[in-house]
Amino acid sequence: MRRTHSGPGLTPGPKSKKRLNALILAAAMAAGSALPLSGPALAADTSGAASTASGAVGTSSPYSETYRPQFHFSPATNWMNDPNGMVYYQGEYHMFFQYNPSGDTWGNMSWGHAVSTDLVHWTQLPLAIPQDDKNMIFSGSAVIDKDNTTGFGQPGNPAMVAIYTAADKATGKQSQALAYSTDKGRTFTKYSGNPVLDIGSNNFRDPKVFWYEAGHEWLMSAALSDQHKVSFYSSPDLKTWKHLSDFGPAGATGGAWECPDLFPLPDPANPGKQKWVLTVNLNPGGIAGGSGVQYFTGSFDGTKFTSDDKPYVPPAGTSLGNFDNGTYDGWQTTGTAFGTAPATGSLPGQSSVTGFEGTGFANSFNGGDGPTGTLSSETFTVNKSHLNFLVGGGNHPYAADTVPFGTLPAGQVFNDFSGTTYGAGWTATGSFASSGPSTESLPNQLGPKVLDTYAPAGDPGTGTITSPTFTVNSPYIDLQVAGGNHPWGQANATAVNLIIGGQVVATTTGPNSPDLTWTNWDVSKYQGQQAQIQVVDQNDGSTGGWGHLMVGDIVFANAQAKSWDTQTSVNLVVDGKVVRSATGANSENLDWASWDLSDLIGKQAQIQVVDHNTGGWGHILADDFTLSDTAAQSAVQRAHWVDYGKDNYAGVTFNDAPGGKRIMIGWMNNWDYGGSIPTSPWRSAMTVPRELSLQTVDGAPRLMQTPVKQLNQLTTGPSVHKENMSVPAGSTVLPATGKALDISASFTAGTASSYGLKVRTGSGQETLIGYDNKSGQVYIDRTKSGAVGFNPSFPGVQTAPLTTSGGTVKLRILVDWSSVEVFADDGKIVLTDQIFPDPSSQGIEAFANGGNAVLTSLDVKQMKSAWQ
Repeated sequence: MRRTHSGPGLTPGPKSKKRLNALILAAAMAAGSALPLSGPALAADTSGAASTASGAVGTSSPYSETYRPQFHFSPATNWMNDPNGMVYYQGEYHMFFQYNPSGDTWGNMSWGHAVSTDLVHWTQLPLAIPQDDKNMIFSGSAVIDKDNTTGFGQPGNPAMVAIYTAADKATGKQSQALAYSTDKGRTFTKYSGNPVLDIGSNNFRDPKVFWYEAGHEWLMSAALSDQHKVSFYSSPDLKTWKHLSDFGPAGATGGAWECPDLFPLPDPANPGKQKWVLTVNLNPGGIAGGSGVQYFTGSFDGTKFTSDDKPYVPPAGTSLGNFDNGTYDGWQTTGTAFGTAPATGSLPGQSSVTGFEGTGFANSFNGGDGPTGTLSSETFTVNKSHLNFLVGGGNHPYAADTVPFGTLPAGQVFNDFSGTTYGAGWTATGSFASSGPSTESLPNQLGPKVLDTYAPAGDPGTGTITSPTFTVNSPYIDLQVAGGNHPWGQANATAVNLIIGGQVVATTTGPNSPDLTWTNWDVSKYQGQQAQIQVVDQNDGSTGGWGHLMVGDIVFANAQAKSWDTQTSVNLVVDGKVVRSATGANSENLDWASWDLSDLIGKQAQIQVVDHNTGGWGHILADDFTLSDTAAQSAVQRAHWVDYGKDNYAGVTFNDAPGGKRIMIGWMNNWDYGGSIPTSPWRSAMTVPRELSLQTVDGAPRLMQTPVKQLNQLTTGPSVHKENMSVPAGSTVLPATGKALDISASFTAGTASSYGLKVRTGSGQETLIGYDNKSGQVYIDRTKSGAVGFNPSFPGVQTAPLTTSGGTVKLRILVDWSSVEVFADDGKIVLTDQIFPDPSSQGIEAFANGGNAVLTSLDVKQMKSAWQ
């Protein structure tokens, strides 16, 4: 799910408040959608029946489209996200899922449905639980009410009961509701007594329910997403619920907590006993950026979950400033943001501040977000390899080559929208025909007003706002844009276009943010030509919010507008230059950061805590600066992660799986770019089902994951087998190819600094799965994995810590048409990434960097399609 946060210092005008509230509501509604699927021929039901789902299955999808997963579940058409209602009953694994029956982007959230007898071959069924006029159907779980505690079933025919979050379309309120089926999940009836659990919150969702035999009762875990808590409830009948306890905040808290799951596994340290595991999904703030799944091990006594994790003790060292004596102790301030002394807690108007050490800390919220200033240490000599410190507050990084806030590029201001109308000669169509500029207070806004297509009809409004014709007489047109990121040329655009000769010759869109940011158009080749600027809003907000655009100053400029210095940062300055920098996470919680200073030993340095930001989250928090021989670890680094890749989210486990097995499936996508991945006519797939267990690692229980054995039935043809193959520096082509593969490989380093495999190679494309000896990390590099340019956060390298066993790295790699899943060291570490290579890129290579390596064993097996 996506969230927007205006921050404690953003004070928008009336229309801006309305827009932000609508955006928060729309973002808060990003928790679910689903559709049916039954092999290579299915279509969605869009009937939207209120109490039962019905619909026909079509026959148009061959499951052979470019990027279509061949052994991962994906819906025949349309958008899918979280797996829901995972339960086994009478020979069938039921997987419900968040689904949009009407399109391939998030919206209209309902429960889709698929079943399988073997976790490999799935049949997509008609829509299970559709949205209605009042509520969307967000994530949840399903149980078999064997004892008929609800009264929904009959003797010999227990009800399948879905427990889901009902998301009120009008208010955004989230409550827990029931629907039941007495025909093995084929049709559902919504309970007339809904909701069954309502605490009046807009951030209370994703109930996971199971039968707790020790207490002879139902137990529920649900997320208080904005509080970073999991609430536990009990019930005798699924209808009446009693609050038991809350867990959290704990672990990683950089984003909303969602989709919790509490379950027992055999305790490897105590045979015959159980250890409890609590998984919590986090968005954003995952280990690889964006969405992620963390877990806690511990105990559960029927009321309360207690984590095994102990309080973190940072490394010892030499203090450069802890601000605990009531003064800044030699540190110097400029401006007014840091006041005259350290803070001892939250300042007036500020939310509760947590995570600082001792009694005092630096806090630039003096007077709110508006004031600016710096706090600078005395000069010191770098004599240890790490500088550790606590940081919080706004996420506004330091950037080089910036100019002071408010600096306009030299040139002519074409429009600043400060009048009562858009200006002489400007015309508007559609919803904007009678509108004018809006009085607002957006981040980076200069004047009192902006052009805002949210007025007067909100996100549903569409139309154009067009400038009069002008002669291009400057080398650049610089303009400020905020709002929805829906580029021109794609459906439902929110764009600003430069039109010359009836053609769009330059375009820009918003950043899905209220922050006005500069766009620069180089128009030097159009000198003397007649042009118009047109603001186009074709987006009605039905696909997830941000269906509008804001435009600030437009300047006919002599140069590209430089970014303004709006940092809230902690900087290390050496020889007058910033050589290290850190910022907050838009959070009032301070967390540990660490800089490696090994290359700066003996240098003179100074720490500067900088607040140059006057907008939302325009403040910085800092504390406990310590030179140390050892790096401190952040909460994200200390957390336990189910998956270190970018594309495993909302992972939950099946209830009642045969043999007491604990099997998890996750959504193989990421909210950073989930709506933009280049697939059609469907969007999103699930991970392969994984069997979970615990293993003792370094004296502590750690989660292990293994692809379910049923996948082995898809391997086909002779496998390629190699042993003790020398891999010289560079790349070595292997005698195997394929788009869908099950690869097992084992490496030893030799003299190489890094080594591994390249898959889906060809036409300059490759996906690297490797191990770096120096950092002790296994990684996936998808920077050249085919189509990577659809979102700036997609290309990159995902890493995970892995201690080798006797110098040997063991990898199992599942390659599908649009994904790689890496199980390292028998599933101790897992990374999942989507990739979008050309279908012709099917090569496999071994590589070594900085020396040679040995491929001690290799087995490559072809995987046939589960859809044929």
